[in-house]
Amino acid sequence: MEIENQIKENMSKIKNKIMVMSGKGGVGKSTLSTNIAYGLSLQGKKVGLLDADLHGPNIPHMLGVEGARIVDLKTPYKLSDNLHCVSLSFYLEDPNKPVIWRGPAKTNAIRQILSSIEWGELDYLIVDLPPGTGDETLTIAQEIKGGNCGSVIVTSPQEVALLDSHKAINFSKLLFVPILGLVENMSGMVCPHCNEVIDLFKRGGGEKLSEKTNVNYLGRIPLTQEIVEAGDTGRPYIFCNVGGIAYESLSNVIKGVELRMNEERAKLESLKK
Repeated sequence: MEIENQIKENMSKIKNKIMVMSGKGGVGKSTLSTNIAYGLSLQGKKVGLLDADLHGPNIPHMLGVEGARIVDLKTPYKLSDNLHCVSLSFYLEDPNKPVIWRGPAKTNAIRQILSSIEWGELDYLIVDLPPGTGDETLTIAQEIKGGNCGSVIVTSPQEVALLDSHKAINFSKLLFVPILGLVENMSGMVCPHCNEVIDLFKRGGGEKLSEKTNVNYLGRIPLTQEIVEAGDTGRPYIFCNVGGIAYESLSNVIKGVELRMNEERAKLESLKK
């Protein structure tokens, strides 16, 4: 009961909580989580980024702080005045050593992080979830839902990714977590020589899935060499690029997430009256 009360107290200080989900791995969920968090922080918002992928905590690498360590279990890692991050990677002596945990251990680790970390007053908490709908995803959803909380579903255009994304959509609906929208990532590859878009993994499947499931469509993000390099070099794309089709697409997705989050807050406030 004590740990549950502490989680509620910590979450009560956060205005908006966003879970970034995918039905399968490799669709760019962590890339989107990082860029949403950075994009909102650049607007002056106070943002926390939680890497909840216990088996593959790669957010620190994408932020350029891989190898950083945190001893204090209460304090998140400070990236800037407006952006703080927590990842299991910060607590591991050897980040290359696999985390071999069964379900109960993963559940306990997630709950300990949620109850121990003192984020303080935040405008947004972005949670990068592991692929699928297993222990980590279920625990996060159950513990942080309520108040202004929503999910963003990330897919790529291939049919197999769309099938798994449909499951993530149903997961959110079953747990009564409002779905802010669906993003189709890697939607066409931008040629670095001619800037033509090549539909390498097909295109438009995410939009069709959003129509089929009655879920808001946040837009498509093309695959570009700059986005790939940004993730590998630890400099988030939205932070170090201005202009171009990928930048505009990513900026519109961030605006859409913020708009939908505001709409959900307005609904909650109207219900209280």
